[in-house]
Amino acid sequence: MASPLGSKPAVSLAGRLRTEVQRLIQRRLKGLEYLASPGPMVGMTPKTLLHRCGTVSLYHYHATADEVYRVPLLFVMAPTNKAYIFDLAKGQSLIEFLLHRGYDVYVLDWNAPTLEERHLKIENYVLDFIPDCIRRVQEDSGVQDITLVGYCMAGVLATIYAALHAEGPLKNLVCFTTPIDWSQSPWQRSGAQQDHFEVDRLVDRLGIIPARLIIQAFDMLRPAGRLAGQIRLWDNMWNDDYVRGYRMMTGWGDETLPLAGDYFRQIVKELVWKNGLNNGSLRIGGRTVDLQEITVPLLHVLAQYDTLVPPASAQPLLAKVGSHDKEELILPGGHVSLVAGPAAVKRMWPALDQWLGRRSL
Repeated sequence: MASPLGSKPAVSLAGRLRTEVQRLIQRRLKGLEYLASPGPMVGMTPKTLLHRCGTVSLYHYHATADEVYRVPLLFVMAPTNKAYIFDLAKGQSLIEFLLHRGYDVYVLDWNAPTLEERHLKIENYVLDFIPDCIRRVQEDSGVQDITLVGYCMAGVLATIYAALHAEGPLKNLVCFTTPIDWSQSPWQRSGAQQDHFEVDRLVDRLGIIPARLIIQAFDMLRPAGRLAGQIRLWDNMWNDDYVRGYRMMTGWGDETLPLAGDYFRQIVKELVWKNGLNNGSLRIGGRTVDLQEITVPLLHVLAQYDTLVPPASAQPLLAKVGSHDKEELILPGGHVSLVAGPAAVKRMWPALDQWLGRRSL
């Protein structure tokens, strides 16, 4: 007679087969539902529009804690993307988390530039838009000190702003996965190489760089990324939580914004080709951008597996600033999962709260 122990593999195999059949059925049913239904609602944390002018929108999020830290936070998003990556959904919103922890949160978000705004340059962002929004945050909050938080290219803009405004009013600077040494960037190995890419011809012809070209450029850096994501989606189509998260993330990426042509030209020539932020040759508004002029407390959070801004591209920031209070944090994850998604909820958000708390009094 067979031992009872001998039946366990068969039972286990039968259970696995049954589970896989059920998931296959669910994949087909959920697949049809996926195609027929709209994407989940995002960016729903209550907020007030304080200011809108052209490509700029400034929002203030409604406090939810009884006691609020004195120093407000101003988040800045990269001009290629909408800021709702910080506010995906209830329970998956960095902004909601920070509000519950007692922070006063403002966000500088971007609208698609019009053809009349095609001549916007880095100068407009760091000498006009960011300073103006900081002034409005000061007036609205009644506090002069500000913590500036920038993600990716917004981190570049925030860093340039901080270097050119060493006299204040920044209290703290926080950067997420911000490229400094562009020789370590995948853009150096992409179609943006100086010998092959006629950036002047492109900008002069188009004026505004279309969103589809920007999406294609990102896809070139991760040729199999979109296909791999679709395969993972099908494998997990039975899992409602996974599908919802996938739709929020891909929806955000697909909502990429066009760029002002002259801003794009500057990024390519001054950062990608000349590596001006890293070697000190970058001049904005007639002034040299010297990162040593940054002396406020600095936190730079990097993603260990970031393919868009590898750690080697981002790490020079800490060494180049003049701050005594400075910290670099490298966490497992990729460019987007660093700030949004289940891993961010467990890793980055609590670390950010811990760092900000004692510097926001």
